[in-house]
Amino acid sequence: MSKMTAGQRDAALGAGAVALMLNEWIEQRFELPAAQLPDLSHESSPAAAAAALRRIWGLGELPIKNMVHLLEARGVRVFSLSLDTAHVDAYSMWHTSTPFVFLNTMKSCERSRFDAAHELGHLVLHRHAGPKVKDAERQANEFASAFLMPEGSVLANAPVMATVDQLVSHKVFWTVSVAALAYRLKDLKLVNEWHYRSLCIEIAQRGYQKSEPNSAPRETSQVFQKVFAALREDGLTRADIADQLAVHVNEVDELVFGLALTALAGDAQTQSRPRRPVLQVIEGGRD
Repeated sequence: MSKMTAGQRDAALGAGAVALMLNEWIEQRFELPAAQLPDLSHESSPAAAAAALRRIWGLGELPIKNMVHLLEARGVRVFSLSLDTAHVDAYSMWHTSTPFVFLNTMKSCERSRFDAAHELGHLVLHRHAGPKVKDAERQANEFASAFLMPEGSVLANAPVMATVDQLVSHKVFWTVSVAALAYRLKDLKLVNEWHYRSLCIEIAQRGYQKSEPNSAPRETSQVFQKVFAALREDGLTRADIADQLAVHVNEVDELVFGLALTALAGDAQTQSRPRRPVLQVIEGGRD
Protein backbone atom coordinates (compact mmCIF):
# COMPACT_ATOMS: atom_id res chain seq x y z
CA MET A 1 0.00 0.00 0.00
CA SER A 2 2.90 2.37 0.69
CA LYS A 3 3.91 2.25 -2.98
CA MET A 4 0.45 3.24 -4.26
CA THR A 5 -0.81 6.70 -5.02
CA ALA A 6 -3.84 7.89 -3.07
CA GLY A 7 -6.01 7.37 -6.16
CA GLN A 8 -4.79 3.82 -6.67
CA ARG A 9 -5.37 2.97 -3.02
CA ASP A 10 -8.86 4.46 -3.09
CA ALA A 11 -9.71 2.49 -6.25
CA ALA A 12 -8.63 -0.80 -4.66
CA LEU A 13 -10.51 -0.11 -1.44
CA GLY A 14 -13.54 1.11 -3.40
CA ALA A 15 -13.68 -2.17 -5.32
CA GLY A 16 -13.72 -4.00 -2.00
CA ALA A 17 -16.59 -1.87 -0.71
CA VAL A 18 -18.71 -2.54 -3.80
CA ALA A 19 -17.89 -6.26 -3.57
CA LEU A 20 -19.20 -6.38 0.00
CA MET A 21 -22.48 -4.83 -1.15
CA LEU A 22 -22.76 -7.17 -4.12
CA ASN A 23 -22.01 -10.20 -1.95
CA GLU A 24 -24.69 -9.19 0.56
CA TRP A 25 -27.17 -8.69 -2.30
CA ILE A 26 -26.40 -12.19 -3.65
CA GLU A 27 -26.53 -13.84 -0.20
CA GLN A 28 -30.04 -12.47 0.31
CA ARG A 29 -31.14 -14.47 -2.72
CA PHE A 30 -28.86 -17.52 -2.79
CA GLU A 31 -27.44 -19.97 -0.25
CA LEU A 32 -23.69 -19.75 -0.80
CA PRO A 33 -21.13 -22.21 0.64
CA ALA A 34 -20.12 -21.47 4.22
CA ALA A 35 -16.50 -20.67 5.04
CA GLN A 36 -14.36 -23.73 5.81
CA LEU A 37 -11.00 -22.11 6.52
CA PRO A 38 -9.24 -23.25 9.70
CA ASP A 39 -6.86 -21.07 11.69
CA LEU A 40 -3.42 -22.53 10.92
CA SER A 41 -1.32 -19.85 12.59
CA HIS A 42 -0.15 -22.44 15.14
CA GLU A 43 1.61 -24.58 12.51
CA SER A 44 5.39 -24.78 12.67
CA SER A 45 5.89 -23.22 9.22
CA PRO A 46 3.86 -21.96 6.25
CA ALA A 47 4.75 -25.15 4.35
CA ALA A 48 3.44 -27.23 7.25
CA ALA A 49 0.25 -25.14 7.22
CA ALA A 50 -0.17 -25.78 3.49
CA ALA A 51 0.24 -29.53 4.01
CA ALA A 52 -2.21 -29.43 6.91
CA LEU A 53 -4.83 -27.61 4.86
CA ARG A 54 -4.44 -30.13 2.05
CA ARG A 55 -5.07 -32.92 4.55
CA ILE A 56 -8.09 -31.15 6.05
CA TRP A 57 -9.57 -30.55 2.60
CA GLY A 58 -8.75 -34.08 1.42
CA LEU A 59 -6.58 -32.97 -1.49
CA GLY A 60 -3.66 -35.30 -0.88
CA GLU A 61 -0.78 -34.61 -3.25
CA LEU A 62 -2.97 -33.92 -6.28
CA PRO A 63 -2.46 -30.77 -8.36
CA ILE A 64 -5.18 -28.14 -7.95
CA LYS A 65 -7.26 -28.12 -11.12
CA ASN A 66 -8.90 -24.73 -10.50
CA MET A 67 -7.96 -22.45 -7.60
CA VAL A 68 -10.96 -20.14 -7.95
CA HIS A 69 -13.42 -23.05 -7.87
CA LEU A 70 -11.63 -24.59 -4.90
CA LEU A 71 -11.77 -21.37 -2.90
CA GLU A 72 -15.43 -20.83 -3.75
CA ALA A 73 -16.32 -24.38 -2.74
CA ARG A 74 -14.70 -23.71 0.64
CA GLY A 75 -16.72 -20.56 1.22
CA VAL A 76 -14.28 -17.90 0.02
CA ARG A 77 -15.90 -15.07 -1.94
CA VAL A 78 -13.66 -14.49 -4.96
CA PHE A 79 -13.90 -11.27 -6.97
CA SER A 80 -11.86 -9.81 -9.82
CA LEU A 81 -10.18 -6.41 -9.80
CA SER A 82 -10.96 -3.71 -12.36
CA LEU A 83 -8.60 -2.14 -14.86
CA ASP A 84 -8.32 0.84 -12.53
CA THR A 85 -6.66 -1.44 -9.99
CA ALA A 86 -4.47 -3.37 -12.46
CA HIS A 87 -1.38 -2.36 -10.44
CA VAL A 88 -2.64 -4.47 -7.51
CA ASP A 89 -1.58 -8.13 -7.61
CA ALA A 90 -4.33 -9.32 -5.28
CA TYR A 91 -5.59 -8.83 -1.74
CA SER A 92 -7.75 -10.59 0.81
CA MET A 93 -9.69 -9.88 3.97
CA TRP A 94 -12.12 -11.28 6.49
CA HIS A 95 -15.45 -9.46 6.77
CA THR A 96 -17.21 -10.72 9.91
CA SER A 97 -16.92 -14.49 9.38
CA THR A 98 -16.63 -14.45 5.58
CA PRO A 99 -13.28 -14.53 3.73
CA PHE A 100 -12.81 -12.49 0.55
CA VAL A 101 -10.13 -12.67 -2.14
CA PHE A 102 -9.63 -10.15 -4.97
CA LEU A 103 -7.60 -11.24 -8.00
CA ASN A 104 -5.96 -9.37 -10.85
CA THR A 105 -7.28 -11.01 -14.03
CA MET A 106 -4.83 -9.13 -16.25
CA LYS A 107 -2.07 -11.53 -15.19
CA SER A 108 -1.44 -14.98 -16.63
CA CYS A 109 -3.46 -17.89 -15.26
CA GLU A 110 -0.39 -19.30 -13.53
CA ARG A 111 0.48 -16.08 -11.73
CA SER A 112 -3.14 -15.44 -10.78
CA ARG A 113 -3.35 -18.96 -9.31
CA PHE A 114 -0.25 -18.24 -7.23
CA ASP A 115 -1.84 -14.98 -6.07
CA ALA A 116 -4.97 -16.90 -5.06
CA ALA A 117 -2.90 -19.39 -3.05
CA HIS A 118 -0.88 -16.52 -1.58
CA GLU A 119 -4.07 -14.81 -0.34
CA LEU A 120 -5.36 -18.13 0.99
CA GLY A 121 -2.15 -18.25 3.02
CA HIS A 122 -2.93 -14.86 4.52
CA LEU A 123 -6.47 -15.95 5.38
CA VAL A 124 -5.42 -19.08 7.28
CA LEU A 125 -2.16 -17.77 8.77
CA HIS A 126 -2.85 -14.13 9.61
CA ARG A 127 -6.54 -13.88 10.41
CA HIS A 128 -6.23 -12.73 14.02
CA ALA A 129 -2.75 -11.32 14.21
CA GLY A 130 0.22 -11.52 11.94
CA PRO A 131 3.90 -10.66 11.72
CA LYS A 132 5.35 -7.58 10.09
CA VAL A 133 4.44 -6.96 6.47
CA LYS A 134 7.63 -8.38 4.95
CA ASP A 135 7.44 -11.50 7.10
CA ALA A 136 3.74 -11.93 6.30
CA GLU A 137 4.39 -11.70 2.56
CA ARG A 138 7.26 -14.17 2.77
CA GLN A 139 5.10 -16.60 4.74
CA ALA A 140 2.20 -16.28 2.28
CA ASN A 141 4.58 -16.95 -0.64
CA GLU A 142 5.99 -20.02 1.11
CA PHE A 143 2.46 -21.25 1.80
CA ALA A 144 1.39 -20.72 -1.83
CA SER A 145 4.41 -22.55 -3.21
CA ALA A 146 3.87 -25.56 -0.93
CA PHE A 147 0.11 -25.59 -1.45
CA LEU A 148 0.30 -25.55 -5.27
CA MET A 149 3.37 -27.81 -5.48
CA PRO A 150 3.32 -30.34 -2.61
CA GLU A 151 6.72 -31.70 -1.69
CA GLY A 152 5.90 -35.35 -2.40
CA SER A 153 4.40 -34.50 -5.77
CA VAL A 154 7.40 -32.42 -6.83
CA LEU A 155 9.94 -35.02 -5.67
CA ALA A 156 8.07 -37.69 -7.62
CA ASN A 157 7.58 -35.76 -10.85
CA ALA A 158 10.13 -32.97 -11.26
CA PRO A 159 13.60 -33.51 -12.78
CA VAL A 160 16.80 -32.96 -10.82
CA MET A 161 19.00 -30.08 -12.08
CA ALA A 162 16.30 -29.19 -14.59
CA THR A 163 16.79 -27.09 -17.71
CA VAL A 164 14.45 -24.23 -18.58
CA ASP A 165 12.89 -26.34 -21.34
CA GLN A 166 12.17 -29.05 -18.77
CA LEU A 167 10.60 -26.47 -16.48
CA VAL A 168 8.34 -25.29 -19.31
CA SER A 169 7.25 -28.87 -19.88
CA HIS A 170 6.76 -29.86 -16.24
CA LYS A 171 5.05 -26.67 -15.02
CA VAL A 172 1.89 -27.74 -16.84
CA PHE A 173 1.39 -30.55 -14.33
CA TRP A 174 0.87 -28.09 -11.46
CA THR A 175 -0.30 -25.11 -13.60
CA VAL A 176 2.32 -22.79 -12.15
CA SER A 177 4.74 -20.34 -13.71
CA VAL A 178 8.21 -21.33 -14.86
CA ALA A 179 9.71 -19.01 -12.25
CA ALA A 180 7.58 -20.46 -9.43
CA LEU A 181 8.58 -24.02 -10.32
CA ALA A 182 12.26 -23.06 -10.48
CA TYR A 183 12.06 -21.55 -7.00
CA ARG A 184 10.24 -24.59 -5.63
CA LEU A 185 12.98 -26.89 -6.99
CA LYS A 186 15.57 -24.75 -5.23
CA ASP A 187 13.53 -24.78 -2.04
CA LEU A 188 13.41 -28.60 -2.13
CA LYS A 189 17.13 -28.77 -3.03
CA LEU A 190 16.52 -30.31 -6.44
CA VAL A 191 18.74 -27.56 -7.86
CA ASN A 192 21.57 -25.78 -6.09
CA GLU A 193 21.89 -22.03 -5.62
CA TRP A 194 24.22 -21.56 -8.59
CA HIS A 195 22.00 -23.56 -10.93
CA TYR A 196 18.93 -21.66 -9.71
CA ARG A 197 20.56 -18.32 -10.52
CA SER A 198 21.40 -19.62 -14.00
CA LEU A 199 17.78 -20.67 -14.51
CA CYS A 200 16.55 -17.24 -13.42
CA ILE A 201 18.90 -15.51 -15.87
CA GLU A 202 17.73 -17.68 -18.78
CA ILE A 203 14.06 -17.28 -17.78
CA ALA A 204 14.53 -13.50 -17.89
CA GLN A 205 16.41 -13.63 -21.20
CA ARG A 206 13.58 -15.59 -22.77
CA GLY A 207 11.03 -13.05 -21.54
CA TYR A 208 9.14 -15.61 -19.46
CA GLN A 209 8.78 -13.19 -16.56
CA LYS A 210 6.47 -11.03 -18.68
CA SER A 211 4.97 -13.63 -21.04
CA GLU A 212 4.35 -17.07 -19.56
CA PRO A 213 5.00 -19.92 -22.04
CA ASN A 214 2.27 -22.51 -22.57
CA SER A 215 -0.07 -20.48 -20.40
CA ALA A 216 -3.34 -22.09 -19.31
CA PRO A 217 -6.75 -20.40 -19.80
CA ARG A 218 -7.55 -17.89 -17.07
CA GLU A 219 -9.76 -19.16 -14.29
CA THR A 220 -13.13 -17.60 -13.62
CA SER A 221 -15.89 -17.82 -11.05
CA GLN A 222 -18.23 -20.80 -10.90
CA VAL A 223 -20.48 -19.11 -8.33
CA PHE A 224 -21.17 -16.07 -10.49
CA GLN A 225 -21.92 -18.25 -13.51
CA LYS A 226 -24.55 -20.15 -11.53
CA VAL A 227 -25.95 -17.02 -9.89
CA PHE A 228 -26.30 -15.17 -13.19
CA ALA A 229 -27.88 -18.17 -14.89
CA ALA A 230 -30.58 -18.24 -12.20
CA LEU A 231 -31.08 -14.47 -12.42
CA ARG A 232 -31.52 -14.67 -16.18
CA GLU A 233 -34.38 -17.08 -15.64
CA ASP A 234 -36.04 -14.41 -13.50
CA GLY A 235 -35.51 -11.77 -16.17
CA LEU A 236 -33.16 -9.74 -14.00
CA THR A 237 -30.60 -7.57 -15.81
CA ARG A 238 -27.21 -6.40 -14.71
CA ALA A 239 -28.57 -2.85 -14.87
CA ASP A 240 -31.20 -3.86 -12.30
CA ILE A 241 -28.49 -5.12 -9.95
CA ALA A 242 -26.38 -1.99 -10.41
CA ASP A 243 -29.41 0.23 -9.77
CA GLN A 244 -30.25 -1.60 -6.56
CA LEU A 245 -26.64 -1.22 -5.39
CA ALA A 246 -26.47 2.41 -6.57
CA VAL A 247 -23.30 1.77 -8.57
CA HIS A 248 -22.39 1.89 -12.26
CA VAL A 249 -23.06 -1.29 -14.21
CA ASN A 250 -19.37 -1.50 -15.20
CA GLU A 251 -18.40 -1.79 -11.53
CA VAL A 252 -20.48 -4.97 -11.29
CA ASP A 253 -18.99 -6.41 -14.49
CA GLU A 254 -15.41 -5.76 -13.37
CA LEU A 255 -15.91 -7.53 -10.05
CA VAL A 256 -17.34 -10.73 -11.55
CA PHE A 257 -14.58 -11.67 -14.01
CA GLY A 258 -16.35 -9.85 -16.85
CA LEU A 259 -19.22 -12.33 -16.95
CA ALA A 260 -22.05 -10.59 -18.79
CA LEU A 261 -25.54 -10.70 -17.29
CA THR A 262 -27.96 -10.16 -20.16
CA ALA A 263 -31.72 -9.78 -19.90
CA LEU A 264 -34.35 -12.09 -21.28
CA ALA A 265 -36.71 -10.84 -23.96
CA GLY A 266 -38.78 -7.96 -22.67
CA ASP A 267 -36.19 -6.93 -20.06
CA ALA A 268 -38.60 -8.13 -17.38
CA GLN A 269 -38.23 -7.20 -13.74
CA THR A 270 -37.23 -9.83 -11.22
CA GLN A 271 -39.92 -12.14 -9.91
CA SER A 272 -40.12 -13.53 -6.40
CA ARG A 273 -38.42 -16.89 -5.99
CA PRO A 274 -40.17 -19.57 -3.92
CA ARG A 275 -36.97 -20.25 -1.97
CA ARG A 276 -33.33 -19.26 -1.85
CA PRO A 277 -31.45 -21.41 -4.37
CA VAL A 278 -28.63 -23.48 -2.92
CA LEU A 279 -25.58 -23.33 -5.17
CA GLN A 280 -23.69 -26.56 -5.74
CA VAL A 281 -20.04 -25.57 -6.15
CA ILE A 282 -17.63 -28.11 -7.58
CA GLU A 283 -14.18 -28.14 -5.98
CA GLY A 284 -11.09 -27.48 -8.05
CA GLY A 285 -9.22 -30.65 -7.08
CA ARG A 286 -7.99 -32.83 -9.93
CA ASP A 287 -9.15 -36.45 -10.19
